[in-house]
Amino acid sequence: MKTFVKYLPLAGCLWAETPIPAQEPDQFTVIREVKATPVKNQHSSGTCWSYSALSYLESELLRRGEPEYDLSEMWIVRHTYPAKAQKYVRLHGALEFASGGSFQDAFWVIENCGIVPQEVYQGLNYGETENVHAELDAVTKAYVGAILQTQNSDKRRRLTTAWMKGFEGIMDAYLGERPEKFTCQGKEHTPESFAQSLNFRFDDYVALTSFSHHPFYRPFILEIPDNWIWASYYNLPLEELLETVNHALNSGHSALWAADVSEPGFFSLKGIADISENGDGKTVTQEMRQAAFDNFQTTDDHGMHMTGIAKDKTDKHFYKVKNSWGTVNGHNGYIYVSEAFFLYKTISVVVHRDALPKHIAKKIFK
Repeated sequence: MKTFVKYLPLAGCLWAETPIPAQEPDQFTVIREVKATPVKNQHSSGTCWSYSALSYLESELLRRGEPEYDLSEMWIVRHTYPAKAQKYVRLHGALEFASGGSFQDAFWVIENCGIVPQEVYQGLNYGETENVHAELDAVTKAYVGAILQTQNSDKRRRLTTAWMKGFEGIMDAYLGERPEKFTCQGKEHTPESFAQSLNFRFDDYVALTSFSHHPFYRPFILEIPDNWIWASYYNLPLEELLETVNHALNSGHSALWAADVSEPGFFSLKGIADISENGDGKTVTQEMRQAAFDNFQTTDDHGMHMTGIAKDKTDKHFYKVKNSWGTVNGHNGYIYVSEAFFLYKTISVVVHRDALPKHIAKKIFK
């Protein structure tokens, strides 16, 4: 997921949107909704994966009855980039090195490097008040490219012991040095102890997808460029992926959602994503999804946080989805996604193990 947002008063993404009639404020009636923290703005950065993942985890804390937290997205970014750089070099450049990522990146960082509140680490060490990552991304990509180019020019030369220190220096310069200790809610913490206090068990979170080029009910590494961490996803038939999301939202859980948002049908300014030619979703088939994925019509564009179920005035089924493009876009930062759009354009979802229907859990954890 690598949506790179140029935030303007009347624009929320890089592609042009087809004009549609203005949506009435009361067009949608929310039927089910989980607690969620305030909408944030990733601004001019390709970090939707971090924003949506932490929004989800903040909701998970609220679901468990914990206090409201504002976790640092840039802490996640600060630790993901060096890990990605190291893997990029180890693979001689045969890996996507860009600002995009997956939800599992955030889980990996919290498990291995801890987490801090937003107030402790804002990642704005370069003279901006909001994320502006064009220079950072260009510099880091050029740096790892130079490392490989130097090595390739002389096969007898080994990598120096300093190159990763240099990369870490870039991250410190732009995003800031990492605090060793801080105080939160009257207690002193390290990033690791704070993560432990939040008590996330990431083995309880299940990544799901639905594509026919792999066997159903078995995990596989999803072949998308930004899955640099090589995370595995359980493969479900399309109707069971839909059943899982509905079951999760109806049982008080939310879900992470990765999807294609770059084609007609996704209107961020108006806060709606729909594919009207596919009706209520019954005409979206497994074959249609697979064909769109294989011919690049469906790509891994954007990560968001599904927080509820709604209906429009005709009783058509929609999902309430929290975006990370500020509150100017959509319905105060939320987008209503039709069932048809979900079925056709979903790349993956992540839910808690307890949110799985029991008969589906038995099939994938057998």
